[in-house]
Amino acid sequence: MTTSPTPAHETPADEAEGRAIQDRLRGRVILDEAGPEPGTGLVTGVDVAYDDVKDVVVAAAVVLDAVTLETVDEATAVGRITFPYVPGLLAFREIPTALEALEGLSVDPGLVICDGYGLAHPRRFGLASHLGVLTGLPVIGVGKNPFTFTYEAPGPRRGDFSPLLDGDEVVGRALRTQENTNPIFVSVGHRISLDNACAHTL
Repeated sequence: MTTSPTPAHETPADEAEGRAIQDRLRGRVILDEAGPEPGTGLVTGVDVAYDDVKDVVVAAAVVLDAVTLETVDEATAVGRITFPYVPGLLAFREIPTALEALEGLSVDPGLVICDGYGLAHPRRFGLASHLGVLTGLPVIGVGKNPFTFTYEAPGPRRGDFSPLLDGDEVVGRALRTQENTNPIFVSVGHRISLDNACAHTL
């Protein structure tokens, strides 16, 4: 998927090791690239679902042409849950199977959008950042709730946004993608600017 050197996935033995891995890999996040121009190239959506009763995790990766929105490729992967549910460490449950789904694609994923967070994370290293660092791909995190952060409601029109804040620090945006709908929460994962992340999401 990428020719740049990237670290291998590590499954931590416990919560403390998981946090240490996040702290160590956080320094590899690239924040000074604008990323692909909106409306160009390929965009891949990645999502993960669980069956905790069967101890199974399923990941899907769907590649779209950013211009036509036609499906170019898709892949799925099924794996075992190898890490418990711990807020802030969910990437360790999802990353192995998400990586397998991405590896199953026959085309370069291009830009990746995942259901999760990037910099909008207590250690500024959510799923989107973790996935970006391990693949070298530009990644955007899109969440359905503000996690532990604060925001004021954006305006009512499509494209209206407000900053997602941790104190005075901007960690993402609350973005209105359609009128009369709740905002979603967009954050930079890796190798893309917040402006372009929001433009791609719209």
